[in-house]
Amino acid sequence: MNIQIKTECTDIDWGTVPEILKSVGMAHYSPEKHRQAFEASCCTIFLYDGEDLIGFGRAISDGAYQAVVYDVAILEKYQGHGFGKRIIQEILSRVSNCHVILYASPGKEGFYEKYGFRRMKTGMASFLNKDAMAKRGFTE
Repeated sequence: MNIQIKTECTDIDWGTVPEILKSVGMAHYSPEKHRQAFEASCCTIFLYDGEDLIGFGRAISDGAYQAVVYDVAILEKYQGHGFGKRIIQEILSRVSNCHVILYASPGKEGFYEKYGFRRMKTGMASFLNKDAMAKRGFTE
């Protein structure tokens, strides 16, 4: 494996982003929608094995004291090799002056607890697709 980190949104095959998200059971949108979201983020991390995009993550932030981590995903065949950890560590180092909230898929909370994240008692969400998100276990 020849793993490299890229932090810029240039020369990304945006069609691969929703494919990876879909392959790991996460929400995904059009390539253009993902490009827009990543380019509007304060921090983006893309992992490549040679020329192949294998994972990514991003954070949005006010730059003063709040940040939120989104879209952390690694292709299944690369999971369990520390690449998710690498993405989280890279993101956290770039928002180290902030409180950080994480948006995780149900069942993945244990992975993030290893990096200091704790479940919130006051977290709430207003999703566009409320019924689907409740069915998937994101809300009560």
